[in-house]
Amino acid sequence: MTRVLRCCLALLLCSAPMAYAADAPKPLLVIHGGAGVERKDMTPEDEKAARAALELALRRGHAALAAGKPALDAVTAAITTLEDDPHFNAGKGAVFTHDGKNELDASLMDGATLRAGAVAGVHRVKNPILLAQAVMQKSKHVMMVGDGAEIFAKQEGIELVDPSYFRTEKRWQQLQRALKEEAAGQAHADLETAKHFGTVGAVALDARGHLAAGTSTGGMTNKRYGRVGDSPIIGAGTYANAHCAVSGTGWGEFYIRTAAAHEICARVAYLKETPAQAGEAVIDQAIPKLGGDGGAIVLGADGSAAFPFNTEGMFRGWIGVDGVPHVAIYSDDALPMPGK
Repeated sequence: MTRVLRCCLALLLCSAPMAYAADAPKPLLVIHGGAGVERKDMTPEDEKAARAALELALRRGHAALAAGKPALDAVTAAITTLEDDPHFNAGKGAVFTHDGKNELDASLMDGATLRAGAVAGVHRVKNPILLAQAVMQKSKHVMMVGDGAEIFAKQEGIELVDPSYFRTEKRWQQLQRALKEEAAGQAHADLETAKHFGTVGAVALDARGHLAAGTSTGGMTNKRYGRVGDSPIIGAGTYANAHCAVSGTGWGEFYIRTAAAHEICARVAYLKETPAQAGEAVIDQAIPKLGGDGGAIVLGADGSAAFPFNTEGMFRGWIGVDGVPHVAIYSDDALPMPGK
């Protein structure tokens, strides 16, 4: 090999890692704590506590990404933090059913493999998102419900708690108001009270360019008859593939009917729309056209993100490689976008 060729080869090998580093994906975590937030229902203390919880969830998820862990781990770290906080309709702060119980749903999806796990109608699982992860990784199934899901949780060492753990006075009073409205003959009083969405979710992009999405909820205040919304349904409330990751929050029946999460990712993959364009088409057009409302978080494989919602507010935030959390609540809150 001539001296010139050796020098060229050495320069090529030295420059290759630099080119890879420049092109490598920049890890990103995006979260929501539910759409349907209204100023009249929020005290300054509520706002402060919610912002602090969102920031903590972002930092815990970011720690997983910074440690080189997959997007799936960042998603579960963020969601378990929000499930443990009573300000959100998931885990500890779940709303009550018509019968005065808490029924929890969650789902998780790995965009790199299209593997998914989901649970619905559980009463004693402290962190439903961890059970959804166990269903995905340790069973042959995608969804487990009710008592069977809790038997599986016990077998896999997922923490179970007494149902009283989930009770909060705020959620209990929401149910009492809904029951009074219903008794007074107000049509669809249970659906009106459902403005307190509060569902939580996260989407993440890791250093390998892989995406993941997860969602957890306590469902709808005053729901009954075994109702299950979109959150545990893959393609409705949660979806991730190689192009896009989505977690939704809103009136679940309409997210199911539009296959909202999958539809957004399909538009990104096949119509080459941006997350903002795809999210707007589904969340702000298709769902309201049918009579529903809500929001979502959308993350593309290129690191672009969107926060579409059509209510007064949506708890939301993101964190990038610098580890600085950005959070917002209302539609007029300033929230810088990733990469800008």
